[in-house]
Amino acid sequence: MQTGYYSAAAGMVAQFNRLDTIANNLANVNTAGFKEDNTVIGDFMRVFKEARDELPNANHTKEGAQFLNRAMTKAPQVVEAYTDHSLGTMQSTSNTMDFALSKEGLYFAVQTPNGVRLTRDGSFTVNDEGKLITKQGYEVLPENYESAQSSISFNAVDSVITVDKNGQIMTNLPNSVKMGVSAKFFIAQPDNINLLVKEGDNLFKYEGAESLKNMEDSGAVRQGYLEKSNVNAVKMMTQMIETNRLVGMYQKVMNSQMDDMNNDAINKLAKKA
Repeated sequence: MQTGYYSAAAGMVAQFNRLDTIANNLANVNTAGFKEDNTVIGDFMRVFKEARDELPNANHTKEGAQFLNRAMTKAPQVVEAYTDHSLGTMQSTSNTMDFALSKEGLYFAVQTPNGVRLTRDGSFTVNDEGKLITKQGYEVLPENYESAQSSISFNAVDSVITVDKNGQIMTNLPNSVKMGVSAKFFIAQPDNINLLVKEGDNLFKYEGAESLKNMEDSGAVRQGYLEKSNVNAVKMMTQMIETNRLVGMYQKVMNSQMDDMNNDAINKLAKKA
């Protein structure tokens, strides 16, 4: 079997993986707080440079040339996957229970059956027990959740709920127009956002999340707003077209390897026979 066939097949698989990522981005273009995923494909020049830098034999030797020849037959593959954590557009909703974080690298903390998780999706609601939860039913954590083991909750008489830019929640006092402090959001800022791992339900897992400290003066909380997805739909559609074209090109290479070249070899051997 020709080496080119394997390389083309691997290249097609790499593009299929890229297509899955693009499709997931497009599916979440309207998901609040969603962050775009991207892949990096190891092309010929990248693979060649990596092989040359790791050359175990002396350069300009027969052994070195043989090593490079073998390295250059490596197939294209996804060498890196990463998430773009850039800020999305702030969209006004006028909903009291919608919240956005206007600064990059900050996250709301929520309690899940698997532990504390982080999210940028601030489309919260109140359950039957009066607790503030996400759309998936996870409790939104207050700043003192570790020491007080409490949650952010509201009473039936809390007709006015306001939240300042630092996440301080205030509600009206019973039978009064005066406001009193109720709770405060836990606003987390991971040391390295590249260590965040997507876990579904628009949540991020962060190793050592229990050690995260609350940002007292984040100045980023905006009530009545949601952060839109940072996915650029036009760019994603362009990448999808490009990926589909590459898949078609790899298919033609595979056909050439299997059909044209093999038929040519068979015909030549038949003539000699």
